[in-house]
Amino acid sequence: MAIVWGIPVILAITFHEAAHGFVARWNGDDTAYRLGRVTLNPIRHIDLFGTIILPAFLILTKMPFVFGYAKPVPVDFLRLNNPKKDMVFVALAGPLTNIILAYISALLFHTLPLFPEVIAENFANLLRNSVLINVVLAIFNMIPIPPLDGARVALGLLPIRFSKFFIKLEPYGMWIIVGLIAFPALLESLTGVYIPILWHILRWPMAAIITTLEALSGLG
Repeated sequence: MAIVWGIPVILAITFHEAAHGFVARWNGDDTAYRLGRVTLNPIRHIDLFGTIILPAFLILTKMPFVFGYAKPVPVDFLRLNNPKKDMVFVALAGPLTNIILAYISALLFHTLPLFPEVIAENFANLLRNSVLINVVLAIFNMIPIPPLDGARVALGLLPIRFSKFFIKLEPYGMWIIVGLIAFPALLESLTGVYIPILWHILRWPMAAIITTLEALSGLG
């Protein structure tokens, strides 16, 4: 079980972060490259809590989704060729890479008949988890709460007078995210009522994207 969940989580996070660094370098900022973060070596991206503890907690508590995060890739937005526009490209690079990985995972279902039954079953579980994890990671990161990618996209697209809101929100962003994750469990322990807030946010776009990927890959 650890392999069929662990490999997709590590690959999803590694490619996500490397994509940010690659696009940043392509647009003028080589900060991540100089620090060795434009790499597919997962060790350079792993965060103890975000990459290991958090996904394991979500799996063990049987949450309807699993995600994690890595050490953020350092980007000096002022060094980008066009900071406001290129910020959007850098931010979108991670989620788009996850959607591509999910699509590749869906396509690989067509290779299952090539494997013995036992191997094919485990590989199918790994691919199924890879689609789910990559889609969830992409959608979750597009929530417009800093430091998530969605907030960076909003900063780059909105007029300055509106983008100041996200700048002021940044010091509290991670606490808001942790609250969204922890609140349902806390509420259930106090009242017996379980309201999975993040699941309600993620499930509709997640279902739409997975259905689209299945159709595009010939699985639908």
